[in-house]
Amino acid sequence: MMRGFWLLTLLLAASQAERLFIGDQVIRINAESEEQIKLLQALETREELELDFWLSPVSMELPVDIRVPSSSLSSVSEILSANNIAYSVLINDLQERLDQEKFEMTENHIKERSGRSFNFGAYHRLETIYSWMDTLVAEHSTLVTKLEIGRSYENRPMYVLKFSKGGNKPAIWIDTGIHSREWVSQATGVWTANKIATDYSSDASLLDNMDIYMLILANPDGYDYTHNRNRMWRKTRSENPGSRCRGVDPNRNWDAGFGGPGSSRNPCSDSYHGPSAHSEIEVKNVVNFIKSHGNFKSFISVHAYSQLLMYPYGYSCKNAAHQAELDAIGTAAVEKLTSLHGTRYKVGSICNIIYQASGGSIDWSYDEGIKYSFAFELRDTGKSGFLLPPTQIIPTASETWLALKHIMEYVRDHPY
Repeated sequence: MMRGFWLLTLLLAASQAERLFIGDQVIRINAESEEQIKLLQALETREELELDFWLSPVSMELPVDIRVPSSSLSSVSEILSANNIAYSVLINDLQERLDQEKFEMTENHIKERSGRSFNFGAYHRLETIYSWMDTLVAEHSTLVTKLEIGRSYENRPMYVLKFSKGGNKPAIWIDTGIHSREWVSQATGVWTANKIATDYSSDASLLDNMDIYMLILANPDGYDYTHNRNRMWRKTRSENPGSRCRGVDPNRNWDAGFGGPGSSRNPCSDSYHGPSAHSEIEVKNVVNFIKSHGNFKSFISVHAYSQLLMYPYGYSCKNAAHQAELDAIGTAAVEKLTSLHGTRYKVGSICNIIYQASGGSIDWSYDEGIKYSFAFELRDTGKSGFLLPPTQIIPTASETWLALKHIMEYVRDHPY
């Protein structure tokens, strides 16, 4: 009796600590004029509505996806109606979707604890991924090593997996999960790391000439927070002096057009750029590692969602010096990706294909001389948004692998 009481108490405490999204909706707007875009941009600044823009208003070419808290539904509906802005509902009750996601994760965890093998088609907690890394290294000890490149703000280790046949060759960088709520990114990173280890143990054609470094949890504090407190959390977890709001957008914090358009000076914004470039220890750890290595030829960052393959620039709409080559590589990579499941991607520079965004990682890497810098936005195009069903993890990862492999082999064959 007493044991049951304490169990109930613990469950209630956990539920009270975790942010709930009961009745929140995700809506989609296809703006029909510049006037409507400007009105939606004004809505972004209205903090009392607590709107969470999953896709921001930038042009009539792109949809606008907004998570609207239940408390703001009537106000937002009235504003949109008064301005003749139509919208559709993508997710009717966000909490229902989150409950389903949590149920599936719990079921998978029970199966794995009962002795079944690691499930690459499921979402996993941070500690489970770290434990799996040790297993991967143990099973492929001649190919894979685990390096700690530093600690996060909350003192979690940041582990990079190095895939190498020995020595320090020219290298390829891949990171996933820099925005913590984009779970299919981290899951794709796990699947990809396993794919590299299993494929190149028998076929080392790429690793004969290149090393691959993978940072699967680029924002470990944020990722842990999405599992325990707020599934919709995007930023780091650093404190912002003088503000009640925590965290910095780690993909607006790089020294590449820092503080420019597409980033925010408001600490409460999901695109807050931070007090200075590389202020976030998670970003600084990567910068220091990349610079100390000194021979990276490709830098690839994996995000979600929108089904895009992008190259620099984001902080400016000017063409990169190697724009034609990067576009050709991206187009060929996307053709490979599409060949598996028919998934359609768009290719282009960040600024021209999605929106101007300053302080991004691949702009920094490109300006540092890493020519082959790319960013993926994985599935889907909005139906599930950041809550991609786990049934789509392996299809997403396997098609993305074909694109990644094309880029990596191109880099191998075109040293510069």
